[in-house]
Amino acid sequence: MVSLETPLCEFGKPAIDFNLLGVDGKYWTLQECMGEKGLLVMFICNHCPYVKAVQQRIVRDTLELKALGINSVAIMSNDAAEYPADSFENMQLIAKQFNFSFPYLLDETQEIAKHYGAVCTPDFFGYNNRFQLQYRGRLDASRKETAPEGTRRDLFEAMKLVAETGQADENQIPSIGCSIKWKQA
Repeated sequence: MVSLETPLCEFGKPAIDFNLLGVDGKYWTLQECMGEKGLLVMFICNHCPYVKAVQQRIVRDTLELKALGINSVAIMSNDAAEYPADSFENMQLIAKQFNFSFPYLLDETQEIAKHYGAVCTPDFFGYNNRFQLQYRGRLDASRKETAPEGTRRDLFEAMKLVAETGQADENQIPSIGCSIKWKQA
């Protein structure tokens, strides 16, 4: 397992449109996912210990952000043939187990992850309601283990500011996680 850190936020970079199959059987587009005040795009998977360490917090934070007008969407781009834990069927099980309140989408061709420049799971992209990137950082101080209760909620605080002002603070700490499992050419 290779651990990678996300690049710095490219403020204002436009969100990339997509049309991906969700675990609910529906195809979702960027426009359909957008909230009144913004959108959090998360690249996650089922097997990565970095994602597993924050799954409960992702569910908590996305619910609280939704109440502020920020919707969320999760995209799984790993090669499921090589990593069966990330299969579509297992995505459906995880979404049900953790009661995801957001679409969980399969990027089978991996084109969306490439267009976004996603490098690891979890990789978070926070947009304002003008589809402009405002956040590219960590959820919190968790790594392979969940950080202690009371840890600063970096992503939540940044996206709350986006909901209030349309912009996030420029001081952001990169996310760290497992590399995206790219298909062999």
